[in-house]
Amino acid sequence: MGQIHKISIQISDRSYEYDIYTLVIAFFQGIETHVFDPDEEIPEDSDLLIRVLLQESSMCGAKAAVKETAQGGRFLEREICWDAGEERRSVKSRIKSALYEMLKEYCGRDLPWGTLTGIRPVKLAMGFLQEESAPDPQNAKMRMQQLYQVSEKKADLAVRIAQRESEILSGLDAQDHYSLYVGIPFCPSICLYCSFSSSPLHLWEEKVDLYLDALEKEIRSCADCFPGKKLQTVYIGGGTPTTLSASQMDRLLRVISDTFDLSGVLEYTVEAGRPDSITKEKLGVLRDHAVSRISINPQTMNQKTLDLIGRAHTVEQTEEAFDLARQMGFDNINMDLIVGLPGEGLAEVEQTMERIEALDPDDVTVHALALKRAARLALHMDEYEKISFQASDAIMQRCEDGCARLSMTPYYLYRQKNMAGNFENVGYAKEGRAGLYNILIMEEAQCILACGASGSTKIVYEDGRIERIENVKDIRSYLDRIDEMIRRKDPIR
Repeated sequence: MGQIHKISIQISDRSYEYDIYTLVIAFFQGIETHVFDPDEEIPEDSDLLIRVLLQESSMCGAKAAVKETAQGGRFLEREICWDAGEERRSVKSRIKSALYEMLKEYCGRDLPWGTLTGIRPVKLAMGFLQEESAPDPQNAKMRMQQLYQVSEKKADLAVRIAQRESEILSGLDAQDHYSLYVGIPFCPSICLYCSFSSSPLHLWEEKVDLYLDALEKEIRSCADCFPGKKLQTVYIGGGTPTTLSASQMDRLLRVISDTFDLSGVLEYTVEAGRPDSITKEKLGVLRDHAVSRISINPQTMNQKTLDLIGRAHTVEQTEEAFDLARQMGFDNINMDLIVGLPGEGLAEVEQTMERIEALDPDDVTVHALALKRAARLALHMDEYEKISFQASDAIMQRCEDGCARLSMTPYYLYRQKNMAGNFENVGYAKEGRAGLYNILIMEEAQCILACGASGSTKIVYEDGRIERIENVKDIRSYLDRIDEMIRRKDPIR
């Protein structure tokens, strides 16, 4: 196949651009890829041209070809047709299946998730289970494999998680409740791979109270949103919420308890996140406000990697923060890990899992690294080209085996573009410790009121329709336009 640095895609119908583009980049991760119309001139420095010819007709057959270009490179061509009147959803599936077969043959490999490029494959498995009067896991797995060419292992994982989610959701009465998300967009420092709307605390330290002023105004003004529904879960995320001082955290949690009826809340989560932001005083504030679940997120337990990715804490600090939280009575602690970090292979993941297993958390989320365009690592990949990025079946299996030894089973899953190894993010939890908010947001089973910069409020209607109300991401814009952010939520009052 030869080394490929730049790919061009020509599509005769750009309305299917997203579906085609996301499938191509799943096969060619990290390679510069651009989409063009059929009559546009392709850049001479393209190493691979993929031409997709789409038309509505019952007369043509689906054809695929691999051809040499005049310059000695390669281009792939696929002609895909469908019958007049065929539903768009069916057409999209036909296009992706035909393109997948061509790319699989060209690259000589399958993708673990087949043609699926969306973030919620478990929703498909859930749908297959719910179609039957008596749910049939084997039939659901078979349909995922046949319709989307998902591997047997991933189909089994999706169905197992769908079954566990169904059991949990069946007792939640989610439609009559809603969740509250509060965003704190500050971090001690910005990690190399991060693309979230977070800012280093040292740039905003003087104005954190101004942010809390605006956030308090939004929280209090939105107390009457979703009338007739009761609050079920609260999630304070970021960023790193524990970049707030103990007094600032106390102020925020008091605003929430003064504004909302928390008597029916089943789960109250605060991402403590970075171990270097955790103190005994801050944990005391969380306990005083009945926070029931926290995250202490090392990402890796290898010091060399922590230093490389810009996390200014030690492995020992992670262990000390975890032990302190246990001593103070926190009995539901989540830990986030990332596989595919620069320079980490199976040996490094083994080291991480051994130390995590020794701590014995209640919930572990294993993320496959997703390189987004906004991340420093993605913007400066040339500086790290000599460093390997690995995510393999063996690495993912090691994480699953370690969680199983801690009596954890998978309970939620989501995917992102440009994920290492085309894998997924999986949450594992002990019995009774699954993160309810994580399930609710992934399955889009409940309305969510989101306050703070980059918050995304979600309205889930009984007929399945979903609408979103977005807050601005930029902190300065959020402060300047807070009244507008509040007015945007008028439709849900």
